[in-house]
Amino acid sequence: MGDVFAALADPTRREVLSMVAQGRAHTATELAASLPVTRQAVSKHLAILEGAQLVDCERSGRTARFHATPAPLSDAIAWMAEVGGEWDARLVRLAAAAAQRGSA
Repeated sequence: MGDVFAALADPTRREVLSMVAQGRAHTATELAASLPVTRQAVSKHLAILEGAQLVDCERSGRTARFHATPAPLSDAIAWMAEVGGEWDARLVRLAAAAAQRGSA
C-alpha cells in the first residue's frame, strides 16, 4: 500500500490517474496533450502509477494504452476508513471522559 500512497502524493500523478480513470484507455501522448507537462514526464508518471498497480498497460505494436485498475485504490480507501473509525472511537471516548469530568 505504500507504493499507492507514494504514487498519489504527486498532484500531476493524481491528475493523470483521474484522466485515465474516466473510461477508455489513453496513450501518454493523449494525456500529455491535456496537461502542462511533456509526454516524457507523463510516461514517467505512468510508470510510477503502473508500479503501484494503479494503472495497467496494454501494448499493441509501438502503442501503449493505459487504463485504471481500481483494486489497490480500494484497498487504500478501506485502510483509511479503518484507521478513521479507530480515531472516531477514540474521540468519542475522549469526549465522554471530558463530559464526565465537567459534570463532576
